[in-house]
Amino acid sequence: MDLRMMAFDSPLFSVLQHLHDAGDDSEKSVSGPSRTYARDAKAMAATPADVKESPNSYAFIVDMPGVKSGDIKVQVEDDNVVVISGERKREEEKEGAKYVRMERRVGKFMRKFALPENANTDKISAVCQDGVLTVTVEKLPPPEPKKPKTIEVKIA
Repeated sequence: MDLRMMAFDSPLFSVLQHLHDAGDDSEKSVSGPSRTYARDAKAMAATPADVKESPNSYAFIVDMPGVKSGDIKVQVEDDNVVVISGERKREEEKEGAKYVRMERRVGKFMRKFALPENANTDKISAVCQDGVLTVTVEKLPPPEPKKPKTIEVKIA
């Protein structure tokens, strides 16, 4: 709604109009979460994953049916967070064919996993096979126990 069309030309109404217009497409809102946060939260909620721990590694397993490996991104943030993200794209419609029902989810997906202290972020691998992505993070070897230090006792 344009308030100027209604003969409200005062500076106050101009500011109100600007605030109203800015609320439609701005990234941040005063009263609620930003659109980026809401989009990321929705993408994370729609991406279920299994986390498995073995003696030598951690495995993050995510179903990715129909997603090309080039559309999947695996990153490490802040040296201790694994981020799995990407996009499942809709198939291009062929001329003369149309969808009667669409139930498969399309769009962006993302999951973040905080890594424990013993995770080796230099040894991460990702394999997508048969529509299942497995990200493996090797564990650091356990620290060797310190040997007691022997002090020689001198005779005075």
